[in-house]
Amino acid sequence: MASSKDYLAYILDQLSLLDGITHRAMMGEFILYKDKKIFGGIYDDRFLVKPTKSAMEKMPKAPHELPYEGAKEMLLVEDVDNREFLRELVTTMCAELPEPKSRKK
Repeated sequence: MASSKDYLAYILDQLSLLDGITHRAMMGEFILYKDKKIFGGIYDDRFLVKPTKSAMEKMPKAPHELPYEGAKEMLLVEDVDNREFLRELVTTMCAELPEPKSRKK
């Protein structure tokens, strides 16, 4: 099942306290970036994030779910209505994530 553009728009609106949020459509789903770092995505109308240390600390009871078959587990964000929580979550997560690799042309 592909994710809806309406759910994507809702999540992007909830993340509007953050600068540098972008997305890319990929095989019916949406990859989410902050300042070019992938931190999560929308999969089957679920907001999933990478299981970084800070994400697991902020959401200790979050279900671990597969975005798609064969992928690594991610954390389901259940408190999508709390913009301040989402701002803190994504900010702390992205501080832990490595810089994106530069592409050679």
